[in-house]
Amino acid sequence: MAESTVISLRNVDVFQQKHLVLSSVNLDISKGEFVFLIGQTGSGKSSLLKIIYGDLHIGNGDGLVAGFDLKNLAIKDVPFLRRKLGIVFQDFQLLTDRTIEKNLEFVLKATGWTDKVLIDERVKDVLEKVGLRSKIRKMPHELSGGEQQRVVIARALLNNPEIILADEPTGNLDPDTSEEIVMLLRQISLGGTSVIMATHDYHMIRTFPSRIIKCEGGLVHEGAKIV
Repeated sequence: MAESTVISLRNVDVFQQKHLVLSSVNLDISKGEFVFLIGQTGSGKSSLLKIIYGDLHIGNGDGLVAGFDLKNLAIKDVPFLRRKLGIVFQDFQLLTDRTIEKNLEFVLKATGWTDKVLIDERVKDVLEKVGLRSKIRKMPHELSGGEQQRVVIARALLNNPEIILADEPTGNLDPDTSEEIVMLLRQISLGGTSVIMATHDYHMIRTFPSRIIKCEGGLVHEGAKIV
């Protein structure tokens, strides 16, 4: 795997239980690359992401993600792989009973941070990056949908991930807010963090031309054209 490659899959078969979803997947993602992952519902997009973050085991083939060998990944090592990844879902999954600050503190403490000063600095830093420093004391319900998704992206950035996996991150947002979120993810990729964004939103793909990977017919195709 080249030094700049953060994801490398070679002849990987992707199974859900015993059902073959994708076969012979070959994929390389470089450091700082922004990639759209497209395909119809049920085409294997989410399964491919699950392979990358260690939720599904590789059957056939080989895979390296952020230096971790997926073929020989022990269950006890999955949390360490996921610290190299930031995961952004369509539903925000914020803790509704605490402030934005406490949501982010909770994640840092759960991943081994103990120094209160460093935790405080990191929380403020990621909120600054997503333009929400002024909302630090707000509760999730006091924020708009777009602001909540920005908090989710801030949460994904907490441990300086090498890769962000965003699964339909604009699915619940209006078009203008969706554009803001994609612009933010693009900006993050320019800082050196690779971003894979699974989406059905072809307007976003046309608005922000980038590399496209398509799941279709049990295969992964490179460079699909959206018109």
